[in-house]
Parts: sequence; structure tokens; C-alpha cells
Amino acid sequence: MVSEPGRPDPITLGVVWGALRSICVEVGSSVQRTAYSIQAREGQDFSVAVFDAQGRMSAQGPYSPGHMGAMNFAIGNFINAFAPEALRPGDTLLLNDPQLGSGHFPDFLVAQPCFWRERLVGFGVNLVHHTDVGGSRPGSQAVEGIFDWHQEGLRIPPVKIVEEGRENKTALDIIAANSRVPGNVLGDLRSQRASLRVGEQRMAELYERFGSETVDACVEAMIQQTEARVRERIQAMPDGEYRFEDFMDDCGSGTDPLRIAVLVTVSGDRIAVDFAGSDPQTESGLNSYFNYTRSYVYAALKCLTDPFGPMNAGALRPIEISAPEGCFLNPRPPAGGGPRAAICTRIFEVILGALAGAVPDAVTAANSHFCNATFGAWDPVRKRRFVGYELIHGGTGARAARDGCEAMSSPYNAANIPIEAVEAATPVIVERFEFIPDTGGRGRHRGGLGVRRDVRILAENVKLTNLSERRRFRPFGVLGGEPGALGRTVINPGAPGEYEIGGKASVDLRYGDVVSFQLAGAGGYGDPAERDPALVEEDRRLGLITRW
Repeated sequence: MVSEPGRPDPITLGVVWGALRSICVEVGSSVQRTAYSIQAREGQDFSVAVFDAQGRMSAQGPYSPGHMGAMNFAIGNFINAFAPEALRPGDTLLLNDPQLGSGHFPDFLVAQPCFWRERLVGFGVNLVHHTDVGGSRPGSQAVEGIFDWHQEGLRIPPVKIVEEGRENKTALDIIAANSRVPGNVLGDLRSQRASLRVGEQRMAELYERFGSETVDACVEAMIQQTEARVRERIQAMPDGEYRFEDFMDDCGSGTDPLRIAVLVTVSGDRIAVDFAGSDPQTESGLNSYFNYTRSYVYAALKCLTDPFGPMNAGALRPIEISAPEGCFLNPRPPAGGGPRAAICTRIFEVILGALAGAVPDAVTAANSHFCNATFGAWDPVRKRRFVGYELIHGGTGARAARDGCEAMSSPYNAANIPIEAVEAATPVIVERFEFIPDTGGRGRHRGGLGVRRDVRILAENVKLTNLSERRRFRPFGVLGGEPGALGRTVINPGAPGEYEIGGKASVDLRYGDVVSFQLAGAGGYGDPAERDPALVEEDRRLGLITRW
């Protein structure tokens, strides 16, 4: 019931808010149960959100923030391409254009218009990282050898893949023809569509239960209340200008580091984030289109202002983000951007580094950088082509109250893909998967440890694309904490002729070669001399450190 015109009562508001979040989780669970690829099914490399009929985010699921921030702008691009009055029940929309979506071709962003009694009441949107969409290397995420996005795979502008319940066979045939693993891509795409149909049904049930006036009033109230909460938290921060910089290792073997510079200005109840001074866009795959850059700024500021409050369009309104056109955080098309995932952690962390002095109890030190290597070849046992996808997470940065975590994704909610899933899906054997002692940065609280994963390849003429970081620049500590140890990738470790490859290298491997992914440790928090001796002894007992 609506207690006053336009104002829902608190109980109804809570029920509607819970229902919207539940819809997101149910859609996400449906993706996870029905997806073909291991990165979606096991690694949870997907996201879900629901929007109102105006294209404003109403609620999101507990998935990747990099996708979520981009969705806020992608839904507007769908609406620009397909006027709401021209949409019909049963329509399903798709795009993967880097400028319009989340920044690279493998991310297929699917929108389902939600109808109730023949009226458009909102949109369900999900995004899945697809295994391969063509391009120069298996996995479509090459850094080296790329000079524009035409080398990275199939680019899809907004298109109806389903029209009034009928699949667009021509569009699906084109997508399948441009992938090395068409079965996975079409299977995941249909999983996305089917899960959103579940979401549409739940939205219709919500509107049927409460009526459009009440649900729409609740969405409006949630957005306004969220904006007010975020503004209140920003106002509690000390006004000022906060600067920080960090560096990406390189954009390919033998290249120079890339500078990320940020100025965060807190003024009253608003925050402005400016990346002026960051390096120009690269002639490689390593660039971040602005939607993606914006997403991880939103994620960092959400964590620092209102981490436990609702996330919807209202949380974004007090934040202004800018980056010079032509820098690698806002490149001009058709710049490459396939491996832009390598940049997300650094965008998130420079915001934390900048605001460490303003909100010291809320920030963390720098994380161990994840590894997102891809590889492909012919599977001699299954007699088919395959594309393998590694998603390996090390430690998280130390915090004001406790140590960093081991083997946990940060700053996005994916997961280490289980050994069993990798071995079942691709011709490999995982020979080691373990913590690397002594790699976490020292501090009052210790950074999370790096992780080592050794993978033996059982295929011929494998094309491996590495995608990892923190080979030159250690994950920084904050407020006196020490940086974590550097990472590396070694081919055939311990064998005669072992050699190290770069974090963005594209290399060919032979049958039986072992790739050892060794991730950096995370940074520490606070003065190491203040660490509780009992914690040091516990770390030593568990084998996490051998010295202090």
C-alpha cells in the first residue's frame, strides 16, 4: 500500500527492495546452473541487474562491479537503439560494442524488456564473459600484436537476437561463425536469455502483487534514499584534493610502464575523480574504454562511502568522473581493449591510495593481481578445438582491522576456478595450486599471500596469452605497511631450460609444457612493528611465513 501519494510505507518498501534483489540473485543462479563455460559456471564471471522503465538501475546482484557500472550506461544505449514503445513481449536485445557496453568484445550484454499486462515496466540485464569471440588469439584477449579492435574479434552493435519469442537465426549464425568454440558461445547466450525470462516472470509477479503505482513509488524512494545516504557519507569526509599514482607494468614485452594518475576532490556532498596525467592510449590491446574505467571508480567509492547500503542509480549521482580523451583510460576508438580486465584492479586501488589519508579506516592496501590467461589449440583426446580460460586470484590487501585474505577475488566477486572443472573442460593437468609463503606485505596487518598454480598442457601447438600484472611494481602498502612480493610466470619451472615470460606475453607451447602462474602478494597495512606477536607466531605455525 502507498501511505501517501508517491511515498510507500517502510514495510512495503523493504519487501519490494528485497524482491528486486532476490530477482537478481535468481537470474544469476539460473545463469550459473545453465551456462556452458567454466568461467560463468564456476568462476562466476557474470553480472545481473534490474532497471526501471526509464533505464535507471533499481537493484543489482552480488556480482562483478565492473559490469554493473557499465550497465548503467549500456541500458541507455539499448533505449537509444530501440525506442521503448517499439519493444514487444518476447524481445531480447544484445550488444558487445566496447564503447557501449563493458569495454571488450567477450562481454555479451543481454537486456530483456519486462512487460506486465502489456506494459513495459523495466528491464532485466545480465552480462556473461564469453569464452572466445574470434580475434588474433584464442580467448580474444591479446595484448601484444594488437593495434585496433578489428583484430580482437566480432563487434556487435545493439541487435534483437530474439524478436517476439523467435530467435534471430541469422544473427546467431554470424556469432557462431566468428568463435573458435561456437557451442559454448551459443549455449551461454541462450543461458543468458533463459535466465532473464525467469527474471521477467518474477517482475510481473511483483507488479501483480503490489500494482504499478506502489512498485514504481518504491523504486523512486530507493533511488532517492540511496543518493541521500551516499551524499551524507561523502559530507562526513574531510574536504580536499587527494592525489595518487601507480603504474601498470607494461603493455607487452619490452614496453614502458603505464602511469595511472588520479586526483580525487571531495567538496561538500560530492566527489570528483579526474585521471588527467595518465598515459596516452596504447597501440596494443591494453586500454580501458571509459564505461569500464567509470565502473571501477564507482565500485571503489561505493566501498568507501556506503558499502552496506543498496546499490542503484542513486549511488552514482554524487560522483563525477573524467579522463582525458585519448588516454589509455578513455581511448579513442578503434583502440584495442580486449584485455582491459588487467586494468580494473589498478583503477580501484588508486582511488583507495588517494583517499587513504581521508578515510584511513575504510581503505585497504593494494591487492595481489589476478591472472586471466587464455590458451587454445586442438584437443587430441576429444578431437575438437578448445579454448582454455584461467582465472586465478591471490591475496587481498590488508585492512585497518585485520589481515588480507588468501585466494580471494578483489575488487570483483569472481572465484578461483576449481581444478576439477579446468581439467574436465580442457586437456590440462593442474600439478600445483598453493599459497606462496612470505609474499604478503608486512604491516600491523599482513597482506594476503600470492598463489601459485602450475598447469601442464596436454595439447600440441598451444597458443597462450598471458594476462597478469605486478611484475615490476609491487602491490603497495598503506599507512606504513610494506608492499607485497612481485609475481611472475615461468615455463617448465625447475626443468633444464626453464624460462620466464612477460605478464602480457603471447607464446606458443608444446605438448607437456608446464606453465607456472605465480601471483604477487598483497600490501600490508600499518607499521610492521605494531603487529601482534601472537599473529606472527600463528602465521609461522600455518606455514604462511618462514621469517618476519
